[in-house]
Amino acid sequence: MSSGAGPAPERVGVLGGTFDPIHVAHVVAAVSVRHALGLDRVVLVVAGDPWQKRGSVVASAADRLAMTRAAVEGLAGIEVSAIEVERTGPTYTIDTLRALAAANRELFLIVGSDVAAGLDSWHRAEEVRAAATLVVVSREHDEATVDGVGADGPAISGYAGAPLQVRIPRLDVSSSDVRRRVAAGEPIDGLVPEAVVRVLRERHLYTRS
Repeated sequence: MSSGAGPAPERVGVLGGTFDPIHVAHVVAAVSVRHALGLDRVVLVVAGDPWQKRGSVVASAADRLAMTRAAVEGLAGIEVSAIEVERTGPTYTIDTLRALAAANRELFLIVGSDVAAGLDSWHRAEEVRAAATLVVVSREHDEATVDGVGADGPAISGYAGAPLQVRIPRLDVSSSDVRRRVAAGEPIDGLVPEAVVRVLRERHLYTRS
C-alpha cells in the first residue's frame, strides 16, 4: 500500500562566480558542499555581466565558461550552467535562482564568507534569502563570522532561516594571483585544474600581449 508520500525534493547547490579563472579552491568548495549537505548536484553558474564587478573582469564570458566546463569535466554531481552568460543585461542572483527554481526542488546558494558578509548589498537581497538556503563556505582557521555562524563552530551548523556552514581546507589561491602569475610567465600548475591550464594556453588568456 502506498504511503501517499511524494518523492524527496531534489537538493541543488548553486555556486556562482566570475571564475576569472576558476581555480582549485572553487572546485574543492563545490565538491565539499555537495558531500557535506548530501546534495544531488551542484551547479556552477558563470556570471555573464556581473554588475558588482563591472570593469574588473578580464576574460570574456565565453572563455570563462570554457575554463569552468573544463575544470569540472568528469566530476560526479558537478555541473556548469551558462544561464547568466546567455541572459542579456546585468547578472542578478535572484533572477538565476528564480530560473532554477522548480517544483519539488530545494536550492542552496553557496557563497564564501567574505561574499556572505556583503549579502545585504545584493540586488533584492531579501528575495535571495527567501529563494534559497544560504551555505557559507569558510576555510579552516578563518575567523570570519556570518549571521552567527562562526568559524570555530561545527563543520555544518544552522537551523531554519539561518545559514549553513561548510568548512573546506585552507587553499591560498585566488583568481587575481593566477592572472598575475600567467602574466609574469610563472607556473600555475596545481593552482588550477590541468584542463584549465590547457584552455588558458590555447586561448592565450591573461598574458601581457
